[in-house]
Amino acid sequence: MTAGIDTPDRRGRTGLDQHGRDLTGNPRVRIRDVEVLSSDWYVLRKTTFDYQHSDGHWSREQRETYDRGDGATILLHNTVRRTVLLTRQFRLPVYVNGHPDGMLLEAAAGLLDGEGPEEAIRREAAEETGHTIGAVEHVFDVYMSPGSVTERLHFFAAPYETADFHTGARGIAAEGEDITTVELPFAEALDRVRSGAIADAKTIMLLQWAALDGPFCQPARPARRS
Repeated sequence: MTAGIDTPDRRGRTGLDQHGRDLTGNPRVRIRDVEVLSSDWYVLRKTTFDYQHSDGHWSREQRETYDRGDGATILLHNTVRRTVLLTRQFRLPVYVNGHPDGMLLEAAAGLLDGEGPEEAIRREAAEETGHTIGAVEHVFDVYMSPGSVTERLHFFAAPYETADFHTGARGIAAEGEDITTVELPFAEALDRVRSGAIADAKTIMLLQWAALDGPFCQPARPARRS
């Protein structure tokens, strides 16, 4: 008997070795076997599949996939003050991979945990920044690391009021979260992207969207006539 396969794992899941076996959307892919390598909090699988290449020949391949569920992120912005509200928290993976102190500036984000994307991001924004947000704008959905991680991240944006600004640590203490909010002028946030001080992919994508198509987009100047 194996936890996560025939008996529940710590999150009550079974049948984790069946993931992907019933897929039929790509006739050039035939799933042969799915092995669960770990099912502690998230799930690490090794999948064996046959793949038909462009020249017609078949090869047998193996890939490991890390399944942590899907997530959502949001850029909180104030167009009157031309500011954005980000979070700062410690991230062990970046700390052990070259980041000086592991303290990342990020847009608020979190996993869906069974909720819909909009419902989840409202919860995360409240937990991480203290804001109860109003209308949200859906921006796009992105696979953040498609070579190994299954997660699809849903991107949103919403305004925040200066009067609602909160200071001090936030997050869920039982989960070890120690999150502070950081309000930045939008221009400074872009400068921090250029300098590498903001190095989180989802945050960079949201800031660039805000500059190109979002709340801080500058209308194109008409072409000068000769």
